[in-house]
Amino acid sequence: MGRNLYLKWSIYMIMLNKEFIDTLSMRYVWIDGELIPEEKAVVPILTHALHYGTSVFEGIRAYWNADDAELYIFRARDHYARFQNSAKIMGMRINYGIDDLVRATVELLRANGFREDVYIRPIAFVSANTINLDIRGLRVTTAIIAIPFGRYLEPKGVRAKVVSWLRIHNSMFPIQAKVGGIYVNSVLALIDAKNSGFDEAIMLNRDGYVAEGSGENIFIVKNNTLYTPPTYDSILEGITRATVIEIAKDLGLNVIEKRITREELYTADEVFLTGTAAEITPVVDIDGRVIGDGKPGPITLKIRNYYMDIVHGKVDKYRHWLIPVY
Repeated sequence: MGRNLYLKWSIYMIMLNKEFIDTLSMRYVWIDGELIPEEKAVVPILTHALHYGTSVFEGIRAYWNADDAELYIFRARDHYARFQNSAKIMGMRINYGIDDLVRATVELLRANGFREDVYIRPIAFVSANTINLDIRGLRVTTAIIAIPFGRYLEPKGVRAKVVSWLRIHNSMFPIQAKVGGIYVNSVLALIDAKNSGFDEAIMLNRDGYVAEGSGENIFIVKNNTLYTPPTYDSILEGITRATVIEIAKDLGLNVIEKRITREELYTADEVFLTGTAAEITPVVDIDGRVIGDGKPGPITLKIRNYYMDIVHGKVDKYRHWLIPVY
C-alpha cells in the first residue's frame, strides 16, 4: 500500500514538474493588444496575406547585457517608424502608434522572461478571409513575435555570389517598404547562391550596379574609405546601414554613397554586409575571388566591435538608441 502511494505521488510530482517546465518554456506572442500562447496564434487558410504576401514587417534585435542584468532593444522607435511607413505605402491601416508598439514589445519580452539575445518580428498583415485582390478597407492584424537568436551569418566571414536574379526596381515594387511579398526576390537569390555552394547572395539592380544582399545592405572599403550604394539603386534604407554611416564618424572614417560596380566588389580591400540579423558580417570571397587577404579586415572589425559595444549599452553617446526591458 505504501509503495503504491509512493508511486502515485511520484507520478503526480512528475506531472506537476512537467506542467511547470512547459509553463516556463511556453512562448507568448502579442496580437492586437493581447499576449497569447504561441500555439494559439493561428490564422485561417484563406488569410489574404498567406496567398498574396500582403504583409509588412520589421526585424528588431534586443541584446542581453549580463553585467547590467538588462535586455536592451536596439533602435525600436526607428524600426516602428519604418513599420508604419511600410503600411502607409501599402495602403494598410495599423491601429497602433509607435509608442503603443514599443510598449507592447517590452511587455512581450518581459512576459517571456528572456535573459539572452532576442530577435523581434513585428508583422501587420491583411487577415481578411478573401481571395479578392482589392485590400481597401480589409481587416489588418498586427502581431509581435520574439525568439532567442544568436548569429545569423558566420562572424568569421561569408562567401558570396553575385546571382543572376536582379534586385526588384522601385518602379515595380515599393522598395522602401518591407513588404512580405517582395522577399520572394530575396528567397530566390539566396537559393541560387546556396545551390552554388556559397553562403550569401549579392544582387545587382537593372542597371548592373550592386544593390544589396538577400537581406542585407552592403559596404566596401577602399583606401580606408567606406562606400555603399545610394538609395536610388534599389536598396532598402537599412537601419543598421544608417547606424554604420553615423558611427563611422566616431572612428574617423569617411563614408561615400555611390554606385558600385561588380569589378569594385572584386578589388575592394574589404567588403561587409549590414542588417538587423546579419549585424556586421565580413565578406571574404565573392564569386571565387578572395577579398583582401581572405580574412575579416581591420576596418570591418573596428566597426563591428564598436557596433556591438553600442547595442550592449556600453557607449553612453548612443544610449538613446536603447530601450531597457527590465
